[in-house]
Amino acid sequence: MDRKIVVYGKEACPFTKKAREVYVRRGYTVEYIDVMENEASLENMLVYSKGERVVPVIVEGDSVSIGFGGT
Repeated sequence: MDRKIVVYGKEACPFTKKAREVYVRRGYTVEYIDVMENEASLENMLVYSKGERVVPVIVEGDSVSIGFGGT
């Protein structure tokens, strides 16, 4: 079973970096999207986060998590 997530975040955000690392260790395929690269990436993230400008936004199928606490 291929477990895949999408992480919307910013390169300079330590929580984004930690989330990516933890999910890779857990065996997930991680697609990282830097919301600072272009407006479309940010707009896509805002749809998932219901307008919240907090990163990371982690999308796994129909499940969306906003922020990452390192667990």
